[in-house]
Amino acid sequence: MLRFVLLVALLAVSPAQGAGPPLVADAADLSFDLRDIAEFYRKETGRDVRLSFGSSGNFRHQIAAGAPFELFMSADEEYVFALSREGRMMDDGVLYAIGRIVLFAPHGSPLKPDPEMTGLRQALSSGAIRRLAIANPDHAPYGRAAREALQAVGIWEDIRNRLVLGENVSQAAQFAAGADAQGGVIALSLARSPNVAKLGSFALIPDKLHRPLRQRMALARGAGEAARAFYAYLQQPPARAILKRYGFLLPGE
Repeated sequence: MLRFVLLVALLAVSPAQGAGPPLVADAADLSFDLRDIAEFYRKETGRDVRLSFGSSGNFRHQIAAGAPFELFMSADEEYVFALSREGRMMDDGVLYAIGRIVLFAPHGSPLKPDPEMTGLRQALSSGAIRRLAIANPDHAPYGRAAREALQAVGIWEDIRNRLVLGENVSQAAQFAAGADAQGGVIALSLARSPNVAKLGSFALIPDKLHRPLRQRMALARGAGEAARAFYAYLQQPPARAILKRYGFLLPGE
């Protein structure tokens, strides 16, 4: 914590580049944990941030088009690297977490979650599953991971016409836990959130079934002191502990 206080003090004496709370582009899988982090940050420092949640692919294009985000927390590090190469970010940023996906089923669903998705295969064969929710794999990293896992266990072709696509993984979780589907492949961080956990059960999908969800964050070029202070806080033990509680794997651990 002393290291963080010293870093904030150094940032505070540098010329201000932004005014007001910084606008942060946040991957949708951070919908609950990042709100917790921002609240702790507010209590510790008296400072606010503005959080905007959505699909990382969409944010990548918005930032490239000049959207006024000062910090980008992506669920796919390749989006950060691409923006860095284009001169939109200060640098390549840092890896802040590795995400996981789960098979989630709401209470009362005929789907019984298991790691290898055997129950999903059986429910498909019997016709018990009409709809399964995932994030749109065209621009949402968690949707791509879901597609890869379903392909790996050999049921993608059988289920692709029954998919309900969320604009991002947070919306996919809403579909999976609601009346729109009998389940879904969603982020572990969302399945562990109190709002979703009370609505059903889940099984952790083995990470061997999909490419790693390497999540990276970076400051946009021209980011102000307030954004840089929050970026520093996100790398400190209090913020890392919250990410870990929601199921993220942390770099260096």
